[in-house]
Amino acid sequence: MNLLTGEYRNTLDEKGRILFPAKLRNELTDNILIVTQALDHCLWLFTPGEWQNLSSKIMESASPFNMKNRLVLRRLIAPAQELEFDRSGRISIPQSLREYASLDKDCILLGINKYIELWDSASYKTYLEESDKSFREAAEDLSTISF
Repeated sequence: MNLLTGEYRNTLDEKGRILFPAKLRNELTDNILIVTQALDHCLWLFTPGEWQNLSSKIMESASPFNMKNRLVLRRLIAPAQELEFDRSGRISIPQSLREYASLDKDCILLGINKYIELWDSASYKTYLEESDKSFREAAEDLSTISF
């Protein structure tokens, strides 16, 4: 798998399906993605291999006897579902996950190297506006990186 990068705008149809960009779809080796709730009220989509890697690390470090660990398990691991592309290159987002991310019609897919984020377009615009100052501060913290 090559890097999954780019910002793509697409619409969610009345059945909760979204056409997956061909550029991203062509980088995938499987016809399957795992989708789950993410931070910031968007969805994370992973290849099965990347999901296995992440979920295993979480499960190895989380104890069901720890309140904070249970919260993470319930919010990230439990809602995860396997999605398969249809013949038209669409994936059907489950209703519970559409509600969590407030997905309406206009959506944005963000390729972030090893995973993809799916946002409601209006929510993403608000997120960008509200996080601009924090982004600038976070970028300053990366000042040791040179290229």
